[in-house]
Amino acid sequence: MSNVSHAGHDMAGHPDVSEMSDRYARVMGGRDVALVDAPVFLVGLYCAVSPWVLHFTTSQSSLVTHNLVMGIAIAVLGLGFTAMPQRMYGLSWAIVAMGAWMIVSPWVVGSSPDTGVILNNVIIGGLAALLGLVCAGASMKMSRSRRRG
Repeated sequence: MSNVSHAGHDMAGHPDVSEMSDRYARVMGGRDVALVDAPVFLVGLYCAVSPWVLHFTTSQSSLVTHNLVMGIAIAVLGLGFTAMPQRMYGLSWAIVAMGAWMIVSPWVVGSSPDTGVILNNVIIGGLAALLGLVCAGASMKMSRSRRRG
């Protein structure tokens, strides 16, 4: 009976290692930030439901609609990063802009927002901008490596 166990064997000696590596790179599309997709989606989801979580639906009705729309938009971009990464990472800068807008929106859209509403939007905006910068950095890195390769 032959030993088919691969325990302790290194794949570096496999005759198809370069082909497997190339195939893996094509399938992943050079996605260095695959783990950022889910947090972008979750930030968008929380942004959409935050008016009901923090109970500012009656005092800030314009911010309720604003956060719902912005949250859905961020979540859709997060899903797009997962579904079509090569096409969507160019929109990473949109998330940075949306994050910056979320930071200032309580004063622009809201009317005399309280500290909880301000902190909520500043934290959401900061996270969105940070995640957008990570995605944008990876996108620029991928485009530079494609130009060289």
